[in-house]
Amino acid sequence: MDAGLKRELEQKVRDGERLSREDGIALYESDDLAWLGGLAHEVRTRKNGDVVHFNVNRHLNMTNVCTASCAYCSFQRKPGEKDAYTMRIEEAVRLAKAMENENLTELHIVNGLHPNLPWRYYPRSLSELKKALPNVSLKAFTATEIHHFETISGMSASEILDELIEAGLESLTGGGAEIFDWEVRQHIVDHRTHWEDWSRIHRLAHEKGLKTPSTMLYGHIEEPRHRVDHVLRLRELQDETGGFQVFIPLRYQHDFVDMQDGKVRNRLQARTTMATGAEALKTFAVSRLLFDNVPHVKVFWVMHGVQTAQLALQHGADDMDGSVVEYKITHDADNYGTPNKLGREDLLELIRDAGFRPVERNTRYEIIREYPGPDADRRETPQAMRF
Repeated sequence: MDAGLKRELEQKVRDGERLSREDGIALYESDDLAWLGGLAHEVRTRKNGDVVHFNVNRHLNMTNVCTASCAYCSFQRKPGEKDAYTMRIEEAVRLAKAMENENLTELHIVNGLHPNLPWRYYPRSLSELKKALPNVSLKAFTATEIHHFETISGMSASEILDELIEAGLESLTGGGAEIFDWEVRQHIVDHRTHWEDWSRIHRLAHEKGLKTPSTMLYGHIEEPRHRVDHVLRLRELQDETGGFQVFIPLRYQHDFVDMQDGKVRNRLQARTTMATGAEALKTFAVSRLLFDNVPHVKVFWVMHGVQTAQLALQHGADDMDGSVVEYKITHDADNYGTPNKLGREDLLELIRDAGFRPVERNTRYEIIREYPGPDADRRETPQAMRF
């Protein structure tokens, strides 16, 4: 990128002028990661100061049985496969209750598109989980799942959302987005929920007062122009509804180990390489610069590794999610070194170690507790190497 274009983009960002599609593509073409990260860091600091948000959450996947066979997915199983499972609602409640003493504030629920479970299973599961954990927010179901519920129930998405909200739903999840552009999407997705229905369902959720996350799965067969297009579609929808609280870039994963049944389900990996740490940081930076109307950008450490997640906080991200414990959708794919669990104290240490002040939030980004920032004395005292 020539110096003149750099100065022009810097001025746009500092003046608060909205970046264009061409600007986004130019930013991806830059090989100056330090400059990109610094510019994105200016924006995240303007919006969120020295704060890094986190929450104490757990993930619950009640079934991995799915009618779809998306090319990147290692989580899905077909009925009758050896490690296919579907929880009874009582089992899901028992697992959730076992987490009660961990002071969690959010339960994050995503499932496969089960061909045989009745619609009533889903609102009843939320209702029973809410009874068991009344002080825990239920963030549940992708737009793809809501679209699936329309098919199996004969109800509209509006009616479905009303019933789920009555049962305790506080937010949808952001999944099912992947990459919206059909040029890419037709090769990676094996379900019928595309931009038109994904956006329709989130728009409905926003109209009903829900705040939702948005996501992008990057680092597979897409090109930077597809990432820019993806973010700009979301930005336009955010202009309309104001309902997105956070944007979450999710790094596509390879199967690094053979599955228990010997099958490698990721059909993309033979012709793809995962995004490098530098590419991940560039994606966070460009996303923060383009998505000017969403308050938060989150790094999901499970899909990026702890060290890259810390660096992302210097490249536009202001949220590190979350305490988790087990995330089957990714850990069924990678097993490449991310831990299964980071507790509250682990997250506090990681955030401070990256130079930020930790703030615990709930699903609605309401502040639960603010913590002290990095210890200045520690910074000035030589520390032992950590391995």
